[in-house]
Amino acid sequence: MLILTKNDIEMCSSIEDCISAVQDAFEYFSAGKVDVPLRTQIVKSNGKDSFLCMPAFCEAYNAACVKVLNMFPENINKGRPSINAQVLNIDTQTGEINAILDGNYVTQLRTGAASGVALKYLAKKDCHKGALIGTGGQAATQLEAMLLMCKPALVQVSDLDFTRATRFAQEMQQKFAKYQTKIMAVESANTAIKDADVIISVTPSTTPVYDASYIKAGATICGVGSYQPQMEETPAELITRADKIYFDSQAAVLAESGDLIIPLNKGLISQDKLTGEIGRVISGELVGRENDQEVIFFETVGIAAQDLMTAKTIYQKAVEQKIGSKQN
Repeated sequence: MLILTKNDIEMCSSIEDCISAVQDAFEYFSAGKVDVPLRTQIVKSNGKDSFLCMPAFCEAYNAACVKVLNMFPENINKGRPSINAQVLNIDTQTGEINAILDGNYVTQLRTGAASGVALKYLAKKDCHKGALIGTGGQAATQLEAMLLMCKPALVQVSDLDFTRATRFAQEMQQKFAKYQTKIMAVESANTAIKDADVIISVTPSTTPVYDASYIKAGATICGVGSYQPQMEETPAELITRADKIYFDSQAAVLAESGDLIIPLNKGLISQDKLTGEIGRVISGELVGRENDQEVIFFETVGIAAQDLMTAKTIYQKAVEQKIGSKQN
């Protein structure tokens, strides 16, 4: 069995590799080729901390895995990871666990890759400004996916803690210098999203984190943080205004994402407003962006198919490059 740490994964895989894997994941999932039950989720009485288990199998991709994941969003205030996870990669011929991967980093990569796929298919060709709201553990890969797919000249970053946002922006400016994008912290989310062509929010907020009136025509917005029904980082005004609404899994977002559940329950929108799964855009079954004036929203709660394809890709690359530690 191979043990793959974050450092091992960084050595053998990139966000670009993961975007390709997650693109496959979404397409196979929407085609009904991945066995992915809705994830088991136990939420503590505080309504924030949760324990999750996410199995997946795809015979056509010859891949199987199980991810065990715990999400404690307040950990960021303690200087600890908000997500703690491990991914078990499974040999589909023998049922043996052939690798254990750092689930925190796999989650960061595949979640960033989800936004990367969405931006690849839904964003305008020319994007000059990006906005990132939230600077927790998921933020770095979200930012890199935006830089890779959209190549904005400027990205403005906001967080409830401006000092944390400033520190994050400085670190990312150095880490992602190769993209030649100016990355800077701003005092408010509304400042960040004003005139932004692409926006990613990745917060566990139960109240909207920005004012939808600042969203300009033609913007593409990715909602990443709303993974429970009470979480609503995206204003309902944006959901009602959006020309098109896509997501990773319709069943998953309607069961878990407050960004969509809340406006649906309030009668602000109906399910007819929902355009469809991004996997159907990838396969060509569903149209994506049709002009540069459309406001397009993409919601992701994360599905095990992403872990499945990402883990297999990383494992194969690690074996090829002889990276990782072997354990009996």
